[in-house]
Amino acid sequence: MLERINGSFRAGFAALGLFALFSGGLPETELAPPRGAATDHVVVISIDGLRPDAIDKYDAETIQRLMREGTYSLEAQTIFPSKTLPSHTSMLTGVPPEVHGITFNSRQSDEHGVVEVPTVFAVAKERGFHTAAFFSKAKFHHLAQPGSLDYWQGPGSNISHWMATKTVPDAVRYLKHERPNLMFVHIGEPDYAGHAIGWMSFAYGWAVKRADGAVATVLEAADEAYGRGNYTVILTADHGGHDRDHGSDDPRDMTIPWIAWGKGAQTGVPLSVPIRTMDTAATALWLLGVDRPPGWVGRPVAAAFTPATRLAVRNALGGGPAPVH
Repeated sequence: MLERINGSFRAGFAALGLFALFSGGLPETELAPPRGAATDHVVVISIDGLRPDAIDKYDAETIQRLMREGTYSLEAQTIFPSKTLPSHTSMLTGVPPEVHGITFNSRQSDEHGVVEVPTVFAVAKERGFHTAAFFSKAKFHHLAQPGSLDYWQGPGSNISHWMATKTVPDAVRYLKHERPNLMFVHIGEPDYAGHAIGWMSFAYGWAVKRADGAVATVLEAADEAYGRGNYTVILTADHGGHDRDHGSDDPRDMTIPWIAWGKGAQTGVPLSVPIRTMDTAATALWLLGVDRPPGWVGRPVAAAFTPATRLAVRNALGGGPAPVH
C-alpha cells in the first residue's frame, strides 16, 4: 500500500541512506535534535468542519482561550472544492488542488497512491525534524508519504473514521515518550455531526464542545511533553458547512478559523491580513526556520507573531526580506 511516491523524494531519501552507509553513519554532532528558528515544536490541530461562528455560539472555552491569549482570524479561507481531503492536502502541502492533484474526497490508495508534491512533513523531515501525524479518517492515508513521518496513524481499510476518543488519547500516549518537532492532530466530530444532523444544529454544537475538550487534552499533554510556553500551536479547520453538507463556494463552507497561540505568537490581536489554508504549512515551516519549497503558494502568516519572532526567523533563513503577509 501507499507504494507510489514522487521520484525526487525517492532519490533524496536514497542519497541520505547512501551517505549514512558509506560514511559509517552520521557524526555525533549531527545526531542532536535540530533547533527551530522561533520554536522547536509546532502542533497543528485541524478541527474538521469547524465554522468560525460556532466557536462563540457553542462556547468553545479552550478555543476562545487560545484566541484571547494568541492571535486569530475568523475569516480565513479554504480551497474550492471545500472538501475534507482536497482541503487538508492544500493545508499540508502549501499548494492548491490544481497543483497537488487531490481533487477526490475518498480513500483511493490503489488508484492514486500518496500525494506526489512535498508535504510539510516531508520538508521538515528532510531537514532532520521529528514529525508525527494523528489522522482520524482513512482517506488521510494519501498524505502519509513514505519516509516523511517518524510516526503516523489513521483508520485502516475497514473503517472510515475514528472519534476523538481514539485519536487524542493515542496522541497523548505518544507525547509521553516522544517530542516531535512537527505534530498534526485531526479531530473530526463537528464534520460527523454536521453531515448526520446539520451544521449549527444541537448535535453540531455538542460536537464542537467535544472537539474543544479534545483540544484541551492535547494542550495538557503538550505542556507535559514540551513544557508550558515551549511550543507553538496553529489551530484551524479544513472547511465549514451548511445544512448537512459542504464543498461549495458558499461563504459558510469556505470560511475557516485560523489561530496562532503559544511561543512567539502575538497576544490578543485579531489578524487583518488575508489567510488561506495553504498558509498553514508555510507558517509551520517558517517557525522551524525551514524555507518553503519552490512553487508553494502558501505564505507564512508572519503578522501572527511578535517582532522578535519575525527577526529570529529572518536571521535563521539568511536575513532575506521580511515576509509581508
